[in-house]
Amino acid sequence: MVLLLPDGEPDSHRRPSPLTYALQLPLARALARAGQEDGLAAHVVRYRCRGWNATDAHLAADAEWAVDEVVRRYGDVPVCLAGHGMGGRAALRAGGHPAVGSVLAMAPWLPENDTDAPGGPEPVKHLLGRQVLLVHGTNDARTDPELSFRLAERAKKANRDTCRFEVHSDGHALRQHRAEVMALASDFVRGSLFGRAYARPVADALAAPPPLGLRMPLAAGFGKSLRG
Repeated sequence: MVLLLPDGEPDSHRRPSPLTYALQLPLARALARAGQEDGLAAHVVRYRCRGWNATDAHLAADAEWAVDEVVRRYGDVPVCLAGHGMGGRAALRAGGHPAVGSVLAMAPWLPENDTDAPGGPEPVKHLLGRQVLLVHGTNDARTDPELSFRLAERAKKANRDTCRFEVHSDGHALRQHRAEVMALASDFVRGSLFGRAYARPVADALAAPPPLGLRMPLAAGFGKSLRG
């Protein structure tokens, strides 16, 4: 099971935007198709509200609730949390749930002053034992890619199964290299949930010491090379 976590806002108690939910549907369909023979199911989580809201961390709480629902409905199945933007932070924060085996954080929104953030630094030790992949566009003007690199550095110290890819010249929505990002996400989800062999760049990124494995460039044509 892969649970997709849409983007959100730092502070808001308004109802979630239908657009952010809809933006995750293409990836959900692509992942379900890629993992069809393995029995992969993909669901997009609907939040109670659109805001993280400081120490309340509402989006992470909703992500944990969704994993609990997976366990209740389907039993002991491996779960991947895949989030974009604020959903990326929710995936990382909720990644310590016992049923979660992997975390995919795309262009994650993270506090600017991590060490001074409410509640202390963004936690990473709970990710031990999970496969973790971060993906960030180098031209992201909404969420700072350098902040995801810093978090990946700390996460790598706690959990060696952590890597990060940089999508050069791409922005927050990762539209410019959508095919490559989709292929990377599919490869990671199938590898982390079903024990499929990772594509060489992913395997190399996981094995490489920092900073090499945390600044791995996502090569143009990654998706085509996998299909070939």
